[in-house]
Amino acid sequence: MIRLTMTCAAALLTLAACGRSDSSLNQTGASPDLPGVRETLTPVLRIAKPTGWGDELPTVPAGYTVTAMATGLQIPRQMLVLPNGDILVAEGRGGGAPALRPKDVIAGVIKKQGNTQVESGNRITLLRDANNDGRPEVQSVFIDNLNAPYGLAFVDGYIYVANQDALVRFPYQTGQTRITAAPEEVTKLPSQLNHHWTKALTASADGQTLYVGIGSNSNVGERGMAVEEERAVVWAIDRTTGARRTVATGIRNPTALAIEPTTSTLWAVVNERDEIGPQLVPDYLTSVREGAFYGWPYSYWGKNVDPRVHPQNPELVATAIAPDYALGSHVAALGLSFATQGGFGGSFSQGAFIGQHGSWNRQDLSGYKVVWVPFANGRPNGEPVDFVTGFLTADGRARGRPVGVVFDPAKRILLVADDLSNTVWRIAPRAAPAAAAPTPAQ
Repeated sequence: MIRLTMTCAAALLTLAACGRSDSSLNQTGASPDLPGVRETLTPVLRIAKPTGWGDELPTVPAGYTVTAMATGLQIPRQMLVLPNGDILVAEGRGGGAPALRPKDVIAGVIKKQGNTQVESGNRITLLRDANNDGRPEVQSVFIDNLNAPYGLAFVDGYIYVANQDALVRFPYQTGQTRITAAPEEVTKLPSQLNHHWTKALTASADGQTLYVGIGSNSNVGERGMAVEEERAVVWAIDRTTGARRTVATGIRNPTALAIEPTTSTLWAVVNERDEIGPQLVPDYLTSVREGAFYGWPYSYWGKNVDPRVHPQNPELVATAIAPDYALGSHVAALGLSFATQGGFGGSFSQGAFIGQHGSWNRQDLSGYKVVWVPFANGRPNGEPVDFVTGFLTADGRARGRPVGVVFDPAKRILLVADDLSNTVWRIAPRAAPAAAAPTPAQ
C-alpha cells in the first residue's frame, strides 16, 4: 500500500516548478546526482505531441547517412537480424491494466496524445535488403495473429517470440518469408494486469538460455504486492524444456536485454519509477547480476529509500545494489544493442546503442533520441554520446520516438524502430568517394 504525501503545493505554479529539472545536475554515468524527493499530489505531465517528418530526417553524425528503410508499419518495437541478413520487426501494443487513481486517468490521457493512432499490428514483418542499398526488395508479413509481440531471438533453427503472455517459438528455414505454423509454447509469462506489458528477450552467448525481462504491474506497488509476484524480474529459461529460474529482482521495468560481446555478460536497460520529481529516478543501463536485488519498489539507485512505500522492508533494502550506469531521468530507454565485430570503427567500436523513447512526466522533455555509451573491457567507459537525434522539433513536438535498436555487423548498419512515425530508420557510414583515375604519364 502507498501513502501519498505532498511536498509541493497544489497550486499550478508550484506544480510547474516541481516539474522543472536542474541543469547543474549530472544524471548519467556510474554516480548520478540524485536530488531530494519532490512528490506532487497532481502529476506534472508534458509529452511531445506528434507532428510529421515532412521532408526532414533524423540527425546523425557527420560521415553517416540516414534513410527510411521501411514505412507504414503498425507500431514497430523490437527487431532481430537473422543469419542471412533478413530483418524481423515486432509490431504491436499490449497492456490494458485499469486505472487505479484519478492521476492514472490523467496520465493515460496525456500519454495517449504522444502515441501513434495506428492500430496494433500484433505481427512480425520481414525486411530483406540483400544488396544493402537501404531499399528492401521484400517487405512482407512474416508471422501474424500474435499477442503483443515484443522480444525476439533466433537459436538453432527456431524464431523465439516474447508475447505479452507467453514465450513461443516457430520452426524456421533459411530464406523463409512467411511462417504459418502454429506457435509452440515454451513457457507462460506473467500477464496479470500487464501494467508493463513488454517482455524483453535475448539468448545467452551459447544459445542454451533465453532471458526474459518482465516489468512491474505498478509504479511503486500501489496495486498491492500480490499482483507483483514474478514482476520486476529477469527470468532465465531453458529453451529446450521451458524450465525457468529468476535471475534478478527489483528491476522495475527491464525493457531490452542484450549480451555484451567481450564478456558474454547479460545487460539490460531499465525504466525506473515516476512521480517524485523530474530528476528522480534515473533510468539505467546495467549488467544483470545473478541473485541481485535492484531495489524496486522499496528503494532506488541502491539503498535510497522511496518514502511512498508502506510497509517498508529495510532488510531487503540493505541488500539492494546500485545499477552500473545512469542514462538520465525519465528518458524511457527501450532499445539496447551492442556494437560487434568492431562496430562502425573509431569512436564507435566498442559500446552500446540505446533507444530512448522519451519522457512524459517532466516539464523539460528528456530522451527522444538514440545514444551511444562507450565501453572498454566489457564496462561503460565515458559519457553518453548523441548518435541519432532530430526526433523533436525546436518547439517541442515529436516527429518520432525511438524504441528498439539493432546493430548489424555484416552490413555495418544501425536500425532504429520508430513507433510514432511507424518507420524503421537505417543509419550507415557514408560511402567513400571513388578514387580518381591516375593521371597518365607524359
